[in-house]
Amino acid sequence: MTETQNKDIEYKVVEKLIEKNYRISFAESCTAGLAAGRLVNVPDASKVLDVSFVTYADEAKMKYLGVKQETIKEVGVVSIEVAGQMAEGAAKAMGADVGVGITGIAGPTGGTASKPVGMVCFGFWINGEVHTFTQQFGEIGRNNVRAKSVEFVYEELLELID
Repeated sequence: MTETQNKDIEYKVVEKLIEKNYRISFAESCTAGLAAGRLVNVPDASKVLDVSFVTYADEAKMKYLGVKQETIKEVGVVSIEVAGQMAEGAAKAMGADVGVGITGIAGPTGGTASKPVGMVCFGFWINGEVHTFTQQFGEIGRNNVRAKSVEFVYEELLELID
């Protein structure tokens, strides 16, 4: 994908959100606002985005997004369950139609055998329906994992809100 094609995807997502009359909210951990920041590259972003969350700490995920402490204890913060709860919590907190949750291990440390560096979990809450995914980007460097995560989010958004 060329840089121009890559840049165009956020414009397409905003157009699709406007067309459907949807509002969106992001709940980001390892990407720390990059996904929401990419959306506001588009001049019409204010028509679809009011608020998003950067919840790096577990406590913030629980306090602001309603992620259940039991879920974190049972399956860990990097899990599709937590990503789904983040997405739902972000959408419900802001009355949005679409919520996106991103949690992962960007590295270079923090990985385990079952959850290696480069593993990122995604949740998409769209009008009450949750879709979750896990991607293994590998040890490609912290900022590359974060960038690949944002690319994945926009590709999935285009498919899911269509």
